[in-house]
Amino acid sequence: MSLDENLSRVLDRKSELESLLADPGSLDSDGFRTLSMELSELVPVAEKVTALRQVRAELADAQALVRDETDPEMRRMAEEEVREIEHRLPELEHDVQRALLPKDAADDKNAILEIRAGTGGDEAALFAGNLFAMYQKYAQLHGWKFEVMEVSENEIGGYKEAIAEITGRGVFARMKFESGVHRVQRVPETESQGRIHTSAATVAVLPEAEDVDIKIEESDLRVDVYRSSGAGGQHVNTTDSAVRITHLPTGTVVTQQDEKSQHKNRAKAMKILRARLYDAERQRMDSERAASRKGQVGSGDRSERIRTYNFPQGRVTDHRVNVTLYKIDKVMTGEALDEILDALISEDEAERLATLT
Repeated sequence: MSLDENLSRVLDRKSELESLLADPGSLDSDGFRTLSMELSELVPVAEKVTALRQVRAELADAQALVRDETDPEMRRMAEEEVREIEHRLPELEHDVQRALLPKDAADDKNAILEIRAGTGGDEAALFAGNLFAMYQKYAQLHGWKFEVMEVSENEIGGYKEAIAEITGRGVFARMKFESGVHRVQRVPETESQGRIHTSAATVAVLPEAEDVDIKIEESDLRVDVYRSSGAGGQHVNTTDSAVRITHLPTGTVVTQQDEKSQHKNRAKAMKILRARLYDAERQRMDSERAASRKGQVGSGDRSERIRTYNFPQGRVTDHRVNVTLYKIDKVMTGEALDEILDALISEDEAERLATLT
């Protein structure tokens, strides 16, 4: 669909919604609310479209003056207006194209962050802990709430697995680009010879799902309760408070044991389960839509190596956008992470814009 066709589609849809909402008696409450929300999102886009069309009309009028005007002074003024409008027009068109981009329905959602140690043994677990701390600091910088849901430590304080809930404005829109394999190159604390080791951790950022996003039948669940044990379950282990939930149709298993209350552990486990099932469905739909553009930045492929943290060189490289920062300390404190994320968001936007035109 061409840009002009998209512009007409926006204005036609706005008019259609306004007509439907002008007769609320024909809609039930859910339908009225849904259409009202669609219209509120469409209005600023329609305003940009109308402004663009007005500027294009002004350009056509000025060009006509240049062609037809016989007075030299008037023609000169018209030529100057044409140059000024032609200078402004590309930015206006780009602004409208960005507004026309389909919005990811999950962008406004909170996120479930899951980090797991990969290859590299104890060093991988220590790195997983470093990443978890990095995201915690990043969340604080953005004023987001970071709630630890589950941590499984190894013997030297590294994290075999860590899960957190991040809540706040625009969390998933920024954090979704962190999903993938993060690789670290450094001399481990346990290395006596000073040799550089390479290890990895896997990050998964899932949009937090509500009941309306994904329906889970109680009959599809098997719930087991048991006593908490091991690192992360340091509470008094005298009751069966730990919970393991298995989603039978998919085989997805979630365990929670950090809370003393079985009820709280079950609630946390269900929150994680909903997020995983919702994310799996999103991945399936994204794969179908993106079959023709395999290289998309926001693919969220969990097996893709996305970033390397080289501590001896003080370097962080994101392989998707070829961005390298020589400020690893500031990346690990979350301060410089936005420099990488801004580049990823811009690249993703550029790729999606290319499919519009």
